[in-house]
Amino acid sequence: MRPVPVIDPDRDAAWMAQALDLARQAAAAGEAPIGAVLVDDQTQELIATAHNEPIGLHDPSGHAEILALRRAGEKFANYRLAPHLTLYVTLEPCTMCAGAISHARINRLVYGAADPKGGAVENGVRFFEQDTCHWRPHVTSGVLGEDSSTLLRSFFKARR
Repeated sequence: MRPVPVIDPDRDAAWMAQALDLARQAAAAGEAPIGAVLVDDQTQELIATAHNEPIGLHDPSGHAEILALRRAGEKFANYRLAPHLTLYVTLEPCTMCAGAISHARINRLVYGAADPKGGAVENGVRFFEQDTCHWRPHVTSGVLGEDSSTLLRSFFKARR
């Protein structure tokens, strides 16, 4: 059974700020500025971090969420992660990432900016609402969303 998460807005903002720092690192490397932080809800231990790296890794699956989940899987030596983890990510996950979050059995997903074009949580396919989705995380959206949106807009505006 999934644990019901305790939601602390200040703690969420602090973890999302770390994800934003990772997103800035991605931007500095020429990658889309998206960062992810995976945290143990019970201990508040940082489990894994990542930022987007599909260009640098030559890997279309090199999204921040996927890389953080891979690192956690290696740490725990298990593809199903502990049932009390929260994934903080600066942008609404795409369908690929939502699928990985479900397969990893992440308890809670917290994201910053909505993604009307490529998101799959509150936009697009709404992955977690599908009957075929076998694991649905608790979802909180909009945490430091304006900061995340501003970073993304600035990055892509500079590239045009």
